[in-house]
Amino acid sequence: MPRMSRRTLLRSMAAGGAAVSAPALLTACSSGSGDSDVSNAGKKLAPWPAYRPATGPKPDLAPTEEGVQAGYTSYPSDLVRSVSRTPGDGSTVRVMTVSFGTPPRPASQNRFWAAVEKALGVRIEYTVISQADYQKKMATVMAGDAGALPDIINMFSGFTLPREAQFVQRRAQDLTPYLSGEAIGDYPNLANIPTHAWRDMGRIGGRVYGIPLERPLPGSTLWINQGMFADAGMKDGWTAEDFTAVARRGTRGRTYMLGAANGSLFGNAFHSAAHNAPQGWAVTDKGTFLPAAADERYKESIAFQAQLRKNGSYHPDATSVSQIDLTTLYYNGTVGSMQDGFGAYLPKYRESEGKMTPAAALPYSVGGEPGGIVAARRSFGYTVLKQAKKERIELLLRILDYLAAPFGSEEWELVHYGVEGVHFTRAEDGSPEYTELGEVENNTNLPLKYLAEGPQVLFVPGMPDAVRALHAWQRKVVPHAVRNASFGLQSATNNSLGATLKTFLDDTVTGIIAGRLPMSEWDAAVKKWRGRGGDRMAEEYAEDHAANT
Repeated sequence: MPRMSRRTLLRSMAAGGAAVSAPALLTACSSGSGDSDVSNAGKKLAPWPAYRPATGPKPDLAPTEEGVQAGYTSYPSDLVRSVSRTPGDGSTVRVMTVSFGTPPRPASQNRFWAAVEKALGVRIEYTVISQADYQKKMATVMAGDAGALPDIINMFSGFTLPREAQFVQRRAQDLTPYLSGEAIGDYPNLANIPTHAWRDMGRIGGRVYGIPLERPLPGSTLWINQGMFADAGMKDGWTAEDFTAVARRGTRGRTYMLGAANGSLFGNAFHSAAHNAPQGWAVTDKGTFLPAAADERYKESIAFQAQLRKNGSYHPDATSVSQIDLTTLYYNGTVGSMQDGFGAYLPKYRESEGKMTPAAALPYSVGGEPGGIVAARRSFGYTVLKQAKKERIELLLRILDYLAAPFGSEEWELVHYGVEGVHFTRAEDGSPEYTELGEVENNTNLPLKYLAEGPQVLFVPGMPDAVRALHAWQRKVVPHAVRNASFGLQSATNNSLGATLKTFLDDTVTGIIAGRLPMSEWDAAVKKWRGRGGDRMAEEYAEDHAANT
């Protein structure tokens, strides 16, 4: 069996939006005294950008208003052109993004980099920050001189950056005059970003400061080895009791049905959603915010996982193995499942071909109630621009408009696959296939997709059955998605203390499931969390929610 490279595993994590553990809270990272008011309460709210869907190839599997993605069982044969002219003016543009891949070759030795520069009409100075270094590097950037900021900055949502909203409001360009309402019509590909992505990105002080990276509705997903689970008795419409029985039946020797990575809380997102517990925060009809931690269903999901761990169904290194190493264990059959972002479907199918068949697990029911799934934040971070003159901002927006080209366009193909005959060739069905050079020079190592990207679709090159299976799964589970009600809202307490308070609760969850803490510790931990800032967050979210309603 061929070994997977570290680069391939990192690419898998990037596609899935794998959960990351936030380090200890950073020190204040703004200059000057005092913070401005980033709340939307009491502010005149800028209208969301007017949504204008792009024209392009008709999908083979239709999307739905609820959030099921469009599916393509084959690659479009006739690509459209979405940008009428070269957006740049020959100047240099400095950009900075997070990366889940290996560092790219230098621009002078990188034909992919050169091709993108030519298409954009600018020279790109690219600062690529690894996920492991992102939070530390961002602290330095946010505390530094405003004049030294890159022109384009990716604000990755994998971390809670203390006082992030204050930094954006003070240092980034207010894009409201350029993008709010009908103004976005000057940038057709940006106008193709659905309203749900802008809402989950949120306003700051009533204004639009960023461009969201749209993501599908399903979030953290339990990816299973379909053969292992079927052999152990998996069935449609299974219950929590059925899940427990399957996990126990399939665990034998050095094979474990349940795998988990350090920081994932034993895959708690999947299980808490199956228990229909709130994901972070719920909001009542009267606008009151309720924390998931205080919900009995969330507590029950922790107890359920503790029993799964106690009966031996989890891999013994579930609290220490990295997401990268867990992915290896999943592909080689040591574990039968792992939690990852839904977006991980592409590498899951691609890297497991010939070894096993991956599948997104259907949630089990609890007490006769159909289980839910995690609804993702529909914005996988957002992009902000350095403050500049109007002409410069318009140039930067034209560049981002190019990068946000829709699937089925010439621009999308260049940004995602490079140059035909150099970085990719075409399979018999017309799908792009990376060449040896394309495996080194690509959109993972030079992550343009984290600057701007069009709405994502379901497509697995050369695997139409995988697309059909994923689309059918979405049709079943999307109506039961459980959304975090705080998405897109501002809370001053969360901005300053959110990372520390989340780490405290997460450590308690992990300790209980691992058997290091008794279940009786949970209520005391929740009380302490509420007193240290959880209740203040609830009040602030409720106030901001009322302003946005």
